[in-house]
Amino acid sequence: MAQDLPPTGGYEPVQYKRNLPARGFRPSYYLFAVATIMTYGMYKAGQGIRERNELAREKMWARIHLIPMLQAEEDRDLVRRYWADQAREKELLGGNAKVYHSDRFVRPTFSISPAKSTKE
Repeated sequence: MAQDLPPTGGYEPVQYKRNLPARGFRPSYYLFAVATIMTYGMYKAGQGIRERNELAREKMWARIHLIPMLQAEEDRDLVRRYWADQAREKELLGGNAKVYHSDRFVRPTFSISPAKSTKE
């Protein structure tokens, strides 16, 4: 029995690759576009962080400058409460009882606080 052999000169080459054009841009273009977008986003995030820090600094300085006014307002409120308390005590008891051994003003405490609440 005769064996089949390839033809003389061999078979024709088989085209196993598809000859399709590449779709879209080259990958380096996509990489460049993503890097550009990321750089812009990081720049804007940095600007936002810097702005937030500046606003926090401004808020802190505003509070620092408001402390004397807030302290004066608290002092006025304490004096008003003190005189109202004195008037109420005079109305209820007929006079003001001396609690302390001096006439020096002692800042009243309306909440639980340390024993040394005033400067001596």
